[in-house]
Amino acid sequence: MMNKNRYISILSDYGFKVTFANQSDTEFLRRALQAVIQSPTPITKVEFTRNEFEGKTVGSRNGLYDLSCVDEEGNSFIVEMQIGSYKNFILRLMFYVLHRFDTQVKKGEYFFKDITPIYGIGFLTENIYDSEHYYHFGYLKSHRNEKMDDKIVYVIVELRKFNKKPEEIDNDLDKLIYTMKNLHKTTDDLPVPQFWGEGWLEKAKNYLDKAQMTPEQRMMFEVTMAKSAVVEQHIEERIEEREKLIAKKMKEQGISIELILAVTSLTKEEIELL
Repeated sequence: MMNKNRYISILSDYGFKVTFANQSDTEFLRRALQAVIQSPTPITKVEFTRNEFEGKTVGSRNGLYDLSCVDEEGNSFIVEMQIGSYKNFILRLMFYVLHRFDTQVKKGEYFFKDITPIYGIGFLTENIYDSEHYYHFGYLKSHRNEKMDDKIVYVIVELRKFNKKPEEIDNDLDKLIYTMKNLHKTTDDLPVPQFWGEGWLEKAKNYLDKAQMTPEQRMMFEVTMAKSAVVEQHIEERIEEREKLIAKKMKEQGISIELILAVTSLTKEEIELL
């Protein structure tokens, strides 16, 4: 019998770390990547690569990917998990991918020799496109829809739009998305999809099962959750500081408190004290 909230969400920092970023067991990652890029060829090996880089000039921003790896064919994968709204997500993903491309070009001594495909993959909990489609696969095309280059490929998955039921699912991509969206919601009252018995998903499920955690894994989980809470608190504090600064400037320009209330999340009392 499964208890309520028995499974940890893959979308959490800990969940992502023990599934996608599990360096000791890459089966789930390899099957997930193959499904996301819709490749008929199995990925048999992946090597994790450095997931951060320094800015090119003094004062330029550094970058940090959620996950970066290379398969046995030299294909590069940058995987990002975006929780919450981020309207410029695709630009951030492009920034990361183009940095990796630049690194490849330098290795080829600027002759564009041996350039291998780079996949920028993003899993989003919020929608960024107006279409009803939850899966977006794109590369450089002409105005006649002709392929111009496929060395850089972007794949975006909008989890919120995915509403298929287990009996409607017949491919690994949908199995992956369903699992990411629903595993942590599983209770005794919900039927378990048959495909969760497949090796790669069974392993992921076991890694996320609180009941099967060793003391070391539970400590890792608690530390990861504590760090996440600190980061979230810091972000909330920064947002509040920014809203107070905006509200203060609006007050100085003679804008009414009613309008400030409409465009910020501050209370009337907080605005009056500015």
